[in-house]
Amino acid sequence: MKKLSKWLVVAVTILVLGVFAFGPVFGQSTLAQDAGTTIEAQVFNQVSSSVVSITVYTSIGGGQGSGFVIDTEGHIVTNNHVVDGAEFIEVEFIDGTLAEGTIVGLDPDSDLAVIKVDLPAEKLHPLTFADSSALYIGQPVIAIGSPFGQEFTLTTGVVSATHRSIQGLTGFSVGEAIQTDAAINPGNSGGPLLNMNGEVIGVNSQILSNSNSSSGVGFAIPSNLTSRIAQLLINDGFVEYSYMGIGGTDVNLRLINSLNLPEDLRGVVVTQVVQGGPSARAGLQGPQMTTDGNGTEQLQGTDIITSINGFKLTSMEDLIAYLARETSPGDAAQLTVYRDGSYVTLDVRLTPRPSQTNS
Repeated sequence: MKKLSKWLVVAVTILVLGVFAFGPVFGQSTLAQDAGTTIEAQVFNQVSSSVVSITVYTSIGGGQGSGFVIDTEGHIVTNNHVVDGAEFIEVEFIDGTLAEGTIVGLDPDSDLAVIKVDLPAEKLHPLTFADSSALYIGQPVIAIGSPFGQEFTLTTGVVSATHRSIQGLTGFSVGEAIQTDAAINPGNSGGPLLNMNGEVIGVNSQILSNSNSSSGVGFAIPSNLTSRIAQLLINDGFVEYSYMGIGGTDVNLRLINSLNLPEDLRGVVVTQVVQGGPSARAGLQGPQMTTDGNGTEQLQGTDIITSINGFKLTSMEDLIAYLARETSPGDAAQLTVYRDGSYVTLDVRLTPRPSQTNS
């Protein structure tokens, strides 16, 4: 019996060693087979013919970026900063097809642009826009572009945050921006950020980095805004945004304590009302200051916008996004404002944004 047990142990040892010794050999073919069927690979194979590498030539040099096809008429979405000032635009598809791109419209406020190529419809494979308002933190995403000139590169990550606010090229903010840890570098600009269905959820635009390379904090312009702006650029060649003429920030605990506000109050704290602007004409009030016996200024009160047209606001980003997504210059907007312990309603007639924020 002892001898049988001894031989059993030896047999098991040989079997285990055999698995370790031969496992990698058997496993190689399995891994190679699985590698071609991962979700990321499927998405890349599905959308890569729709993504383009963009090379821009100017009198003083040039640059490179990315873009993606949105219809069979040859329209391509990219970033404003990729193509603005271009004297010649070269568009390359993954199959090697080259075409000249012409600018259809530029929108520096959102840093979006639409260009067009003259190719047969069968060569163009439009991507589909997803609903960016349905994104959730931790959702897997894919970015495709040409970082550092390395064309048609795929990087992966997750949605790190939503409802971020980033700066456009004119100083106005872009609301509802998507933050991601998918590697985004110079050259990725204008390329798509995709969900695992191969749908566009955003346009890669900016990174937060002291070294000008990916540090895991990248930002994309949301698809809901992108689809609206792209259609306006195709139809009109330009975009006009609604303007209220205020500066604002979010409600915080210090403000609640100093002004004795309700603890559950949320909205946009008005920090500035532009003189002669739409909000000033509607009667919106900015900070009221008092001076104590020592000559120190103290905040006595300010208007807090809690909703616009019935849409509840929790932050300045909410207001920025709503104005860009839901309104046009000339529209009337009804504001619910918390002022001195009670609520008032103000009607603001929105105007086009001035060319510069200090206007």
